[in-house]
Amino acid sequence: MLTIGIAGGTGSGKTTVVNQIINELQHDEVDVIYQDSYYKDTSHLSFEERKAINFDHPKSIDFELLVEHLKTLKEGNDVEQPIYSFKTHNRTGETKTTQPRKVMIVEGILILTNPAIREMLDIKIYVQTDSDERLIRRLKRDITERGRDMDEVLNRYQNTLKPMHLQFIEPTKEFADIIIPNNKYNNVAVEVVQTIIKERLV
Repeated sequence: MLTIGIAGGTGSGKTTVVNQIINELQHDEVDVIYQDSYYKDTSHLSFEERKAINFDHPKSIDFELLVEHLKTLKEGNDVEQPIYSFKTHNRTGETKTTQPRKVMIVEGILILTNPAIREMLDIKIYVQTDSDERLIRRLKRDITERGRDMDEVLNRYQNTLKPMHLQFIEPTKEFADIIIPNNKYNNVAVEVVQTIIKERLV
């Protein structure tokens, strides 16, 4: 199994890069695991308490379960990937069966912060995007898709997103094998990754 990690700040365009890679390949042997599915279970907390959680800190992620699932997939066995709801700030209780593939992409803002995850990744990619652009994307996404209002998003950005990005996410660029600028010039980097994957799929 070829394991590819794709990290970068919130709104950096990680999902766009993932889609660019897999849409071109159109291959059943490529799948994605999303870090967002592995936010810790917070059923023991009230909704207001869950809203206050710093979801941009590595401690918010159940890395133990993610590492366990990656190991299980590498051994050739299925895993039950949790399903997370951004509207309730909690897991839904349902899962998605994920099967081992020749190529598994692991996507998320914090995946390169964890040494055990980094050790399991064959290729580590960091998507680099201007901070203003990331904020605009985050505003649009959280308001239209996640039921947030502008004040809530801006407050979270100032108090948690930006400081967490500077403390934890931005420094993980040093672990990246490839840094992709998320703009019109990123095609070459994406094509390089696609070429590597195609070689593995032959």
